[in-house]
Amino acid sequence: MDISIVIPLLNEEDSLPELATWIYKVMEENNFTYEIIFIDDGSADRSWSVIEQLRETNNNVHGIRFQRNYGKSAALNVGFERAQGDIVITMDADLQDFPDEIPGLFYMIKEEGYDLVSGWKKVRYDSKIAKNIPSKFFNWTTRRMSKIKLHDFNCGLKAYRNNVVKAIEVYGEMHRYIPVIAKWAGFDKIGERVVKHQKRKFGTTKFGWDRFINGYLDLISISFVSKFGKKPMHFFGLGGTFSFLLGFVITIWLIVEKLTYLSTGTSVYRQVTDQPLFYLAIMAMTFGLMLFLAGFLGEMISRGSVDRNKYIIREQTK
Repeated sequence: MDISIVIPLLNEEDSLPELATWIYKVMEENNFTYEIIFIDDGSADRSWSVIEQLRETNNNVHGIRFQRNYGKSAALNVGFERAQGDIVITMDADLQDFPDEIPGLFYMIKEEGYDLVSGWKKVRYDSKIAKNIPSKFFNWTTRRMSKIKLHDFNCGLKAYRNNVVKAIEVYGEMHRYIPVIAKWAGFDKIGERVVKHQKRKFGTTKFGWDRFINGYLDLISISFVSKFGKKPMHFFGLGGTFSFLLGFVITIWLIVEKLTYLSTGTSVYRQVTDQPLFYLAIMAMTFGLMLFLAGFLGEMISRGSVDRNKYIIREQTK
C-alpha cells in the first residue's frame, strides 16, 4: 500500500464528507493505493455516523472511535499503530489542510529520501493575535531548542516513512513535537514543504491559549527525556552532587568551629543548632538527596507506566 492517511477529529461532521471526497479524487488521479484512518476523539456530534457512512461506500475508509476525548496525541498514536502504508500522511479534518498537497509530500519521502516532511503554512488565515503571533514565537523557540530548521512545527499536514511512526511514541500533548521526537530517535533527515492553508469552513477551533503554555512544558519534558532518559543521573547527579557537597562542606565547617570553641572559647555561638548555617546545611543535603531520588524515580516511573498509552476504543469499523 502506498499511503495511509491518518486524520484525528473532534466534532467535524460537516467537513468529513467534503474532505473524504477530495481525498478520493487526489488518490485516483495519482493512482495511489491507500487507506484513510479517521480517529474520532470522543465527538459529541454525528461525526462517527458520517464515518460509518463513508465506510459503507468506500472500503479504503477505516474508523476508530474513542470512548471519550483523549486528545490529538492519543489519536495520532493509535492511528500510527494501525497505519499500513509505506508513507503515512497526517492531516486535520477541518478542511484547512489541502489534500492536493499529498502527492508532493509523498514524493519528497519516496524519491528524495526524507524520513519526515512537515508542511509549512507560510500564508495563514487564522487570527493574527490569537494564533499567528503566538505560533511564530512558539516555533522560533522550538527551533532554537531542537536545532531543527522548521518554520511550522505544529502544522497538522506531515508525511512520514512508515518505520518512523512505528518507532516513535506520541502521548500527552507531544504531537506538536513529532519532528523533535523523530530526530532524537535517529531519523534526522527532516524536510519542509510550503503548503496551502485556508480559513476554517465549518465549526470552531478546538485549541485555546493553554496549548502554548502546555506546549512549552511539553518541550522541556521531551528535551529532558530525550537527553537524560537513559542517563538521568547526568542531570540529577550534577545538581544533587552540588547541593549535597555544599551542605557537607557547611557541616564540616560547623564541626571545626565547634571544636575551635571548645579549645579556645572564642566562638560567638556556643551551640551548633543556634547557627542558621546548621539549618542551611541540612536543607542543602536533603535537597541533594531529593534530586537523586525523587526526580530520578518520578521520571522513570512516569515513562514506564503501562497505562500511559492505554485508551478505551468504543468501536471500530469492520
